Amino acid sequence: MPINLSKGQKVDLTKTNPGLTSIMVGLGWDVNAFDTGTAFDLDASAFLLADNGKTPSEKEFIFYGNLEHTSGSVKHMGDNLTGSGDGDDEQIFVDLATIPANISRIAFTVTIYDADVRRQNFGQVSNAFIRIVNNSTGEELIRYDLGEDFSIETAVVVGELYKNNNEWKFNAIGSGFQGGLAALCDHFGIQVA
Repeated sequence: MPINLSKGQKVDLTKTNPGLTSIMVGLGWDVNAFDTGTAFDLDASAFLLADNGKTPSEKEFIFYGNLEHTSGSVKHMGDNLTGSGDGDDEQIFVDLATIPANISRIAFTVTIYDADVRRQNFGQVSNAFIRIVNNSTGEELIRYDLGEDFSIETAVVVGELYKNNNEWKFNAIGSGFQGGLAALCDHFGIQVA
């Protein structure tokens, strides 16, 4: 049985699962139930962060335009343009054993592509979630359902993996931003043209 987290809750990953080295982070959501005239295109991203909470360079920003970190430790499995179907809409694989030593946290985010033009926000998205699966066994370890507490936000930091005393833990964050992907990039220290 997976652990169902609430916003702000933290849980050990590697300490309670000895030998865990490879995980799949699945992000999902339900398609637009509102009539804005266009489908929702949500995008999952991962920001690999140093101790200062910023990405060391643009290479540590993993998204539909940069699917794999140079270390091979974080791999995005591709862009889902509609969110249709059951289960994960986008997946990111993380090899905990090969994350570079200068990375202490990985923030997982979801943004709405072209939200301003499409007049969309997270208040119109339902059943958004993040889950962490043991890649070796397929066992779902953690699940965090976002709930419907966003109204004007176009980007959400869903949760983060972080290293503490050489163990990996997960923090359910659920923090919304206005300004979409550009706002998140700015927050994590990436200059956007």
